[in-house]
Order: sequence, then C-alpha cells, then structure tokens
Amino acid sequence: MKLLLTNIKELLQVRENFPTKLSGKEMAELPTLKNAWLYINHGIIEDYGIMAKMGPHQGFKTIDCSGKTVLPAWCDSHSHIVYAGNREQEFVDRINGLSYQEIAEKGGGIVNSAKKLQETSEEDLYHQSAARLEEVMKLGTGAIEIKSGYGLTTDAELKMLRVAKKLAEEYPITIKTTFLGAHAIPTEYKGNKDGYLDLLCNEMLPKVAEESLAEYIDIFCEEGYFSVADMDRVLSEGKKYNLIPKVHVNQFNSIGGIASAVKHKALSVDHLEVFTDEDLAALKNSETMPVALPSCSYFLSIPYTPGRKIIDAGLPLALATDYNPGSTPSGNMNFVVATACIKMRLTPEEAINAATINGAYAMGLSETHGSICRGKVANLIITKPIPSYGYLPYAFGSNLIDSVIIGGKEVK
Repeated sequence: MKLLLTNIKELLQVRENFPTKLSGKEMAELPTLKNAWLYINHGIIEDYGIMAKMGPHQGFKTIDCSGKTVLPAWCDSHSHIVYAGNREQEFVDRINGLSYQEIAEKGGGIVNSAKKLQETSEEDLYHQSAARLEEVMKLGTGAIEIKSGYGLTTDAELKMLRVAKKLAEEYPITIKTTFLGAHAIPTEYKGNKDGYLDLLCNEMLPKVAEESLAEYIDIFCEEGYFSVADMDRVLSEGKKYNLIPKVHVNQFNSIGGIASAVKHKALSVDHLEVFTDEDLAALKNSETMPVALPSCSYFLSIPYTPGRKIIDAGLPLALATDYNPGSTPSGNMNFVVATACIKMRLTPEEAINAATINGAYAMGLSETHGSICRGKVANLIITKPIPSYGYLPYAFGSNLIDSVIIGGKEVK
C-alpha cells in the first residue's frame, strides 16, 4: 500500500542522521519540517520534504493533513498488557488507606493477578489482551514491550508469553517480549524464595528459551520481593540463553539494583521513583536507558521519577506506561507524555523524544522506530488540527489524535 501525506502543518522528529538515543541537552532538540509532505511505500517511510519541493507521485492514496501535526507513533517500552481480570477492589482499598505493600501482604497485588491468570484459559487471555492492544494502537502506540510475570508458575508464565507472541503475529504493531518470572514470590513458595528461584532458573528459563518466547529478562528488585543478589543470579542465568536484561528497580527503595543492572549491561532500568546520587553515578557513561513510568506514580500517589535531575545530569530518559492491572490500568502514552511535562518538569520536546526515540532504544528498536527517517517503519500519529505540538501535553484530557498509521496502514 502506498500513502502520501500532504499539507502537513508540522512534521516532528525529522532526523537525517538519526541517533540511537538522546541524552541531556540533546533531548531539548526536536527537529521539524513545516508545510511538509511524506510518502510511505509498503510500510516504510520512503521520502519526505516541504510542499514547495514535492515532486509528482502516482499510485498513492493521498491524506490531506492541513492544520495537522504528524509525528512518530509512541514506543512504549514497559507494559504488562497480557493479564486477566482487574484489581478494582484494591484500588478502593488504597482509597481507604491501605498501601501497595499492605495490600500485597494480605494476598493482593501481583499474586492476586497470578491466581486469576492461572485460572484463565489461553484463548480467553488472548481475547482480553487483544482488546487492550487494539485500544493502545488507536491511542498512538506503534511499538510495545510486553512482560510476563502474572503467571508465577511454569505453565502460566509460558501461557502469557505465548499470548504475547500470538498478538505479535496477528497485529501490525511491533511487540517485544520479556520474561519476568521474578515478579513476586508465589504463595506456595512463601518463606522459600530460593526454592522459587530454583524453579525459575532450572525449569522456566529453559522452556522459555526452547520456544523462543522472549528476547529480554526482567526482575522486580525491591525490598520484600527480590534482592540484588537474586537479581545477579537471575540475570546471569538469563545470559546463558542470550536474554538481555531490562529490570524493575527503585520503585519504593534504592537498594543497589541500578549499579548491579549496569554491570549486567541492562538495556534499561525502569521505575526509578526513588533515585539517589549513587544511582545517578552508576548510570553515567553506561549504555543503560533510565525509564520513567509517570502514570504509575499518578495512580499510586508515590513520588515521580526525577526526570529533570536525570536529564540535567546529561543522562537519557525514556517514558513508558507500565500498563498493568494493579498500579497502572492504562496504556495511554498521551497521558504519560503530558504527565511527564506537568509533574516531572520535562519540556514538550524532551517528553516527545523520551516517548519516541528513547523509547525505541529501550526496546532495541533504534534502527527501525522512533523517528521520521527514510527507511524506517511507517508508524505515525496524525493529530487533529492543533496550534502547536506543545498543545499535546497542555490539553491532556482531550483526544487530539485524528488517525494512526502502523506499518503503513491506517488503524481502524
């Protein structure tokens, strides 16, 4: 299919020599073309330029983008979109004063979701997850990472990853999968964490690898969940199967997980709501991407990742949703971008870069996604008529998307 977008008011994130990621002051730069055109040939961005220099094109379906802004589709590098049911009662419990940790100690939280998922058929799980995926695509997400971690048994973890793999086969959106068996300690292993880690390393991991169900490996490194030593063990085992680390760290406490993740050459460290000078120093001169999840902070009423501090220190930053049933029941990257501006003091340019180029990096997709470049995948957002791209985070409660193109095709 061939598409020609004409009369684009402003084409964002145009990169002739595209970087793999942006750090520090680079994040304040957002190259654009005004009064532009762009054409797509069989799912790939083939060319673009200003209207005054547009040559003749035949055989293309034309979309008039007068008054509209066009930008790369969002790259959501952290989600748990494959899950069963919901945890709305825990939402009410938190309103009534219980903390996230207190709910978990009562048998809620991740182990609650695991119980529901274990009881849900693979077919039902697929249909529930597909509905969420279709929703985020319409909200402008063109690439997404999906984690396991709500199974906590071998069969259930494999079920989750098989569903994610099927979603990747059935939908045009780019999907990366992560094995997160070390998300919590299941009830039957309470008081026997090492026993569960033995199961994970000796049974789960080999089967995940045998079916080629994941590219990444993750662990929830946090007090009450898994220690830095546990993380070292899990990531070392994952390396045997060529699984690249992407890890949960510093959501509630800083316990040294970031420094350890960097030593393991983690692609990303995610959450970072608690962030010390030692953590910052550990990330300096590394290739590890810090990832903030502002809608999680919003939903749980916990501190926001200090994005301003991270960027001002010369580091990169990516933004993602953390879409999951317990702490972020939303996959809306538009809200994430707006919240990063409103609560984390990112500029619109920094937030858009964090949700496109740097989000792509945090999924290993820098070569194909995240910017407007010739030869990259044609994943695009076409906005409704807006005064400027600063209006996107400003009007945070409005649906400003006119249409979404993924793989060169309009999302219906």
